[in-house]
Amino acid sequence: PALALDVQYAVGRSGLPAAASLRRWAGAALDGGARVTIRFVGAKEGRTLNALYRGKDYATNVLTFVYDDAVPLAGDVVLCAPVLRREARAGGRTLRAHCAPLVVHGMLHLQGHDHASPREARAMESRETAILAHLGIADPYAAR
Repeated sequence: PALALDVQYAVGRSGLPAAASLRRWAGAALDGGARVTIRFVGAKEGRTLNALYRGKDYATNVLTFVYDDAVPLAGDVVLCAPVLRREARAGGRTLRAHCAPLVVHGMLHLQGHDHASPREARAMESRETAILAHLGIADPYAAR
């Protein structure tokens, strides 16, 4: 099963990860085949999408949209670049280092993982940290 990945930059690409890195991170989090678009957006688009689909009137770091229940999976992972930049600065990380866990997080959501309950959150975080460790990326939850 393969990953068909389309990467869209609706904002300036400065400091954002290249398609090859995104493919590596997304592929590591994927259990089967998928057609995925990873789209970097600005604050306005990020806020609009979050308001329309989640009823929350602010831009968030990552949103995942699953098209349907078809196989292979198909969906979008939307990353809001200004939020990512702000969070990376606040956490003392590079933008690239901050993006990797969020791509993995979005890909897990695409496959039906969730963190609505404490039990689901622990299971999803465990899966995320295992994938990131395999990629040589530090546990983003360790700092909490």
